[in-house]
Amino acid sequence: MNNIRNFAIIAHIDHGKSTLSDRLIEKAGLLQKKEKIELIMDDMEIERERGITIKANTARLKYNFRNEEYILNLIDTPGHVDFSYEVIRSLGATEGVILLVDATQGVEAQTIANLYLAMDTGKIVIPVINKIDVKNINLDRIRNQIIDLGFSKDEILYISAKTGEGIDSVFCSIIERIPPPSGSTDAPFKALVFDAKYDDYVAGVIYIRVFDGKIKQKMKVKFYSGEKVYEVQEIGYLTPERAPSDKLTAGEVGYCIAGFKSLREIKIGDTLYNVSVPEIKPVPGYKELKPMVFCGMYPVRGTDFEELKKALLKLHLNDTSFEFSQETSNALGFGYRCGFLGLLHMEIIQERLEREFNLDLIVTAPNVKYKVVMKNNETAYCENPSKFPDTAMIDYVEEPYLDLKIVSPSFYVGSILDILNDRRAIQKEMIYLDCEKVMLEYEMPLTEMIFDFYDKLKSISRGYASMDYSNLHYKKSDMVKINILVNDEPVDALSVIVHKTKAYRYGKNLVKKLKEVIPRHLFTIPIQAATGSRVIARENISALRKNVTAKCYGGDVTRKRKLLERQKEGKKRMKKIGKVEIPQQGFLAVLRANEPE
Repeated sequence: MNNIRNFAIIAHIDHGKSTLSDRLIEKAGLLQKKEKIELIMDDMEIERERGITIKANTARLKYNFRNEEYILNLIDTPGHVDFSYEVIRSLGATEGVILLVDATQGVEAQTIANLYLAMDTGKIVIPVINKIDVKNINLDRIRNQIIDLGFSKDEILYISAKTGEGIDSVFCSIIERIPPPSGSTDAPFKALVFDAKYDDYVAGVIYIRVFDGKIKQKMKVKFYSGEKVYEVQEIGYLTPERAPSDKLTAGEVGYCIAGFKSLREIKIGDTLYNVSVPEIKPVPGYKELKPMVFCGMYPVRGTDFEELKKALLKLHLNDTSFEFSQETSNALGFGYRCGFLGLLHMEIIQERLEREFNLDLIVTAPNVKYKVVMKNNETAYCENPSKFPDTAMIDYVEEPYLDLKIVSPSFYVGSILDILNDRRAIQKEMIYLDCEKVMLEYEMPLTEMIFDFYDKLKSISRGYASMDYSNLHYKKSDMVKINILVNDEPVDALSVIVHKTKAYRYGKNLVKKLKEVIPRHLFTIPIQAATGSRVIARENISALRKNVTAKCYGGDVTRKRKLLERQKEGKKRMKKIGKVEIPQQGFLAVLRANEPE
């Protein structure tokens, strides 16, 4: 156990975590130069396309240091704020972390957030400055930013993950600074389940960190929170491919296959132990994550409903941070109300469902969970706008707020303050990290953040600003529900809840955008936005008209008038029974309704 080190790489998005993982794997001899693959740890197609890490991944490395062989278990983590739960899970399986900082960008919002996560859990932190091969960088400025976070000058390492410069110093620091895992190989077997994956051939595969004892094939094991007993079929290491082994001992990280038939049987953060031991103290698990953004997902073809259910179950095993429950919409039929940690998280899940399971989905506009206090003092939580109570029954509504941190070059602060004020944010603090960088601390409604706030922030700061958010709490707000009526019929899937001051602008923009995307029919289609019984905006989609008077050449004008009146009556009848088909772009229009005209 003295020769084992378990560590994770944490950083802000795009600071080079996956590239550093590649170099460490290459240096450890797991890859030959001729079979060199970029971003080995990002094994999903969507990760490679977007250039971001979505799932934490694990690799077992071997390194010779002072004539001794060491086993290093590496966990590469995502950098985006929506996937910070992956960082929390990875920290539970490690004793130390590498904090990576980009030499061109310096300390960013997620750098600080991930550092605090590591410090709160008592992990050893090794600060590393990456991309030192880039020309015209100010290393002194970046070094001072890291020193201001509480590190000494001598602790900082300088590397280039792209070229491989300084990679040996990272290996040496991991071995010298990060302590070996604690625990006993002679104690009863006990392991933390820190991740899981669905496999088409063996169903559930769990990733475990062994804290005590050893696990072997044929051993009978069970989860601390479950009753079912399983027999271990296969165990092994992750290199990052699965490599079977005869046992895993205390301090090691690996995988376990034990015939988990139902995907709901596996709980991330649970303790796996030997059934022959009657009493065991569980390993500390993870705090339950609460979804913040909700949307409805419906199959385009009703026959795909069961396929959608199976697909959600498989994804949920790999990503327990999103929730789903069955719901029915008058407009869209049977589907699921899904909860996510953020808008990017929602996009990724939608894209994985469409790619990996070949599903065609209609996704409704994202919304948040509101706290509604009724006049009879009852409290209800509402994440579906179509189920928002009637205004006459409501005493007041509370909406979720977040503590927001934005790190930006001082040059862009004025533009950022303008967008924050427009989004009803409340300033708490402004701190200058150095002469060029500012950290803004704000309290902001989650409703205002989920609609393109991150894109706008990146746009006005030319990509230099970064953000992090935490601490969800509720505050009283004047919220109203906007109903959308198409052809005098309410479409529940297009309903939204907005602040009263923005209702008119929002409703006006939404009906305009719906007019652009809903195709013309053979009858006039009115599109209305209403709050309660009051219509606040309206647009009409004019009817497609056949030229019924084309055959009339001259003659009495009453002939033409008669034909036109008959057409008019026919369109009236058609409007009563006509059904308006709303394309997927109509539901996406809700996302763009906040944009200025």
